[in-house]
Amino acid sequence: MVVRDAVPEDTEQICALIEEHARYEGNDELRLDRADMARHLFGDSPKAWVLIAEADGAVAGMALCSWNFSTWEAKPGIWLDDLFVRPEFRRHGLGKALLTELRARTEGRVEWEMQEGNERAAAFYAKLGAEPAPEWIKYRWLPT
Repeated sequence: MVVRDAVPEDTEQICALIEEHARYEGNDELRLDRADMARHLFGDSPKAWVLIAEADGAVAGMALCSWNFSTWEAKPGIWLDDLFVRPEFRRHGLGKALLTELRARTEGRVEWEMQEGNERAAAFYAKLGAEPAPEWIKYRWLPT
């Protein structure tokens, strides 16, 4: 098992993993533009970055992240936008390895969202020592 930073040659696998994750969550329509993803991850001004988990020489999972900053802690942290391990590679420690690597990259917070009702994920996160953030409401402002 290897966890490494993604490189531009991983763009196809990154997009495939995101699309597989969407299908797993019930969205069969998601199709990502590979050139846009490559530009946002590896272009002149990257907006996010990816860790790749490999097992038996295959891309088994990934964590897509961006940096954030806590004004009250005065520390940078990591926003985990997408964590996905292909079903055939689950229960082998890859999710934990990806999150452990993220934890090692910042002295600040590592934060993410989870869909309500995902009890398996909640139990997994609790084993790591992660807790839900009480008293916070998520907002979204979409372009018009």
